[in-house]
Amino acid sequence: MLQKNIKITLCLLFFGCFFHAKAQDRVPFDQGKKYILGDVNIVGKVTFNAQTVVTFTGLEKGKEISIPGEEISSAIKKLGKLGLFNEISFYVNKIQNDSVFLDLHLEELPKLNKVKFVGLKKSKTESLIKDNGLTENKVVNENLITTTKNYIENKYKKEGYYNTKVTINTIVDTTTINQVNMVLNIDKGTKVKIDEIDFVGNSKISDRTLRKAMKNTKQKKLTRIFKASKFIKDKYKTDLEKVIDIYKEKGFRDARIVSDTVSYNKEKNSLAVKIKVEEGNKYYFGNIKFLGNTVYPDQGLSKVLGVKKGDVYNGVLLEKRIADKSKPDGEDITNLYQNNGYLFSSINAVEVKTANDTIDFEIRVTEGPIAYFNKISVVGNDKTNDHVIYRELRTKPGEKYSKEELVRTIREIGQLGFFDPETIDPKFKNVDSGAGTVDIEYHLTEKGASQIELQGGYGGGGFIGTLGLSFNNFSARNMLKKEAYRPLPMGDGQKVSLRLQASTYFQTYSASFSEPWFGGKKPVQFSSSLSYTKQFLNNYITYKVDKTKSFNILTLSVGLAKRLTVPDDFFVLSQAISYQHYDLNNYNTGLFTFGNGTSRNFAYTIGLTRNNKGVNPIFPTYGSEFSITAKLTPPYSLFNKIDYSNLGNQEAYKYKYTGTTYTGANGIQVNEGDYLAAVPSSTNPFPNSVANYQDAAADPAKVDQKKFNWLEYYKIKFKADWYTKIYGKLVLRSLSEFGFMGAYNQNRGAIPFERFFLGGDGMAMYAMDGRETIQLRGYPNNSLTPINSNGEQVGATVYNKFSMELRYPITLKASASIYALAFLEAGSAYDSFKNFTPFSLNRSAGLGLRVFMPAFGLLGIDFGKGFDALPGQTTPNGWETHFIIGQQF
Repeated sequence: MLQKNIKITLCLLFFGCFFHAKAQDRVPFDQGKKYILGDVNIVGKVTFNAQTVVTFTGLEKGKEISIPGEEISSAIKKLGKLGLFNEISFYVNKIQNDSVFLDLHLEELPKLNKVKFVGLKKSKTESLIKDNGLTENKVVNENLITTTKNYIENKYKKEGYYNTKVTINTIVDTTTINQVNMVLNIDKGTKVKIDEIDFVGNSKISDRTLRKAMKNTKQKKLTRIFKASKFIKDKYKTDLEKVIDIYKEKGFRDARIVSDTVSYNKEKNSLAVKIKVEEGNKYYFGNIKFLGNTVYPDQGLSKVLGVKKGDVYNGVLLEKRIADKSKPDGEDITNLYQNNGYLFSSINAVEVKTANDTIDFEIRVTEGPIAYFNKISVVGNDKTNDHVIYRELRTKPGEKYSKEELVRTIREIGQLGFFDPETIDPKFKNVDSGAGTVDIEYHLTEKGASQIELQGGYGGGGFIGTLGLSFNNFSARNMLKKEAYRPLPMGDGQKVSLRLQASTYFQTYSASFSEPWFGGKKPVQFSSSLSYTKQFLNNYITYKVDKTKSFNILTLSVGLAKRLTVPDDFFVLSQAISYQHYDLNNYNTGLFTFGNGTSRNFAYTIGLTRNNKGVNPIFPTYGSEFSITAKLTPPYSLFNKIDYSNLGNQEAYKYKYTGTTYTGANGIQVNEGDYLAAVPSSTNPFPNSVANYQDAAADPAKVDQKKFNWLEYYKIKFKADWYTKIYGKLVLRSLSEFGFMGAYNQNRGAIPFERFFLGGDGMAMYAMDGRETIQLRGYPNNSLTPINSNGEQVGATVYNKFSMELRYPITLKASASIYALAFLEAGSAYDSFKNFTPFSLNRSAGLGLRVFMPAFGLLGIDFGKGFDALPGQTTPNGWETHFIIGQQF
């Protein structure tokens, strides 16, 4: 019983919090007695709604409770689990009859206002804030401070900073209510590197070979660039397994690591790693017997296994030939079965006998029943219509299960360009070995499929502006549906591109459309394009533009590309018809032999391509692309009856016709002002009067106007592109190209259009004469192109190029894909095949960076050094910087 005028506090400990009873004037209080809860009053520093807090505790007004009792205990537990309060206390405020009135005293934990880092650059702090959730109004408690401190220290330890010290202080912010500012002092210290990696007990395999096997744990070396000599515990443990794998590959099955120590030298601030190995004896494969196989004979499985009796034991190779986990499409026995429907099969290699240095094996095969695809579904395609994806799937309901087709489907979906290829995930659902069925659910992540190109800059003496729109997942059938515009009708996999580019000396307008499944039933791609260019003559020294002198080009093309089934379905046969109309108005440059007149280019292009690059079209990691194309014009010289052998002969041109119009015996129509070839008097078309002739020199412009009225040529191109994963994410790209343009009639010669221009970034520049620009970094644009006697570039009719790139991805996220590269390149270009020397090459090397963002396409920069001299020079070219915009991958 509480006594009058004496203040007594009864403290009852409930999970770290306190219950207090305040004495009032002779208020009776019986411990354990049942009371009716009159009310709960919230007191203390609380920003939450009082009624919400009371409701959450479960202490309802009018409820019967005990003091102390389970109801109070439960309320304290609930509030404590929220992690929002620094103090939770109950007080007896008063007792009236059988009713008790309580005060709930709460002290909220402070919330975070601002975060400040000391000892780090601002660019390094954003990720730390994000990773630790240090956002405004975050509740600041001891757990947050401890986990943040540990995270930062561990993060920098992984980077080699073993002496990192982190101090976190919280300072009350007097300008706000119950908020604190967090100050993080970070002292990374100096990076701790591995000074040496020492092996003990190895006599059969050298230290150098064993160190090389440790891919992520390296000792200090001046020549080491790509791998730092830092120590990361998890990767170190993996590297120890790699050491044992090296022994297994060499036949030492029993090799093991006896002990390993990592010691820190404080004076040198470095680590020393000591690994003691026990090598054991060298073994060889003995008899290899297959058990349980009925689908494939022993001979067939032995061929896939690729291991023979007497071979040096190689445990790593044996494992890969049974099931290569590093290659989902590897040529191993497990995939052999799974590609033929045996999803439930299992293959295990078991040692059955060891005699001296020889090991006998049994390859035990459990084939199981044939599995069939049952339900195939796709999730995650919010914009792309289902039929666009389903028509690419190679896993059809009711068909026999095939892992090969599953892997191929992932590639085909990735090649669409509408989804993030790095996150395509086929999930197995309802795998029923009894029924022999499996459901596949493809999980996809949409990415931006449309791109906008908006550029402006000053170059060549004037402003150059570009506006380009590319809609890569367009839907033409929904163009008349108002509700489909979000902002444009999308989802059917079609592509529409619009582009406008203009400056003071040229204008270009172009539009294109492609449908990958023309007709909707077969993978036949229809494509069409239309463009118009108007280019004005400008002085490349003064940059003055003369708009009375222009070169206009109208281009129209239509094409079809069909996926073949033989030799395999990676082949595509493409065909296209194109027409170009060239109109020259007083446009005299070194590129053309006439400045006034027209030329027409009607051509048929046929190409055969095999492309199995995968899986990411931006950053392929395997596969190749081979293509050969031929662009052909009709052989006009076979039927137009023009004697091209004399058209270029200056001596043959002697007379100028001053009549009106005449058609000679050779079928050539002669107009007034044309020059005529001299002919014997017996066939003289004008025997009446010699006055009709005037001596004159030949006019090459008129000659070539006739020669190139309809362009006649053939162009052959070959390209081979390989992608090979070297190690981890490091990929080697190898490229070889060859191009040749020839003439059917050697008297007519090669045309001045459609030529190859070698050197530089490979961008098209602003010359619209049908030229093809070939990238060869380390040299100025087009600088490796043949020149004429006047020093003017005339383009090449033959070229070859070789390139090697080492690529490493920095990030391959859907929002932005970034990779770095190092390259070696070499190539040459010539004005005729007679002068072609394929191994006299211009060489270069350098580094680069590529950034692909769905909204803007590919951007990049390369720094290349040319090791050879430019035409007409004697010293190596040196360094060049190249900016890449919108180039193909």
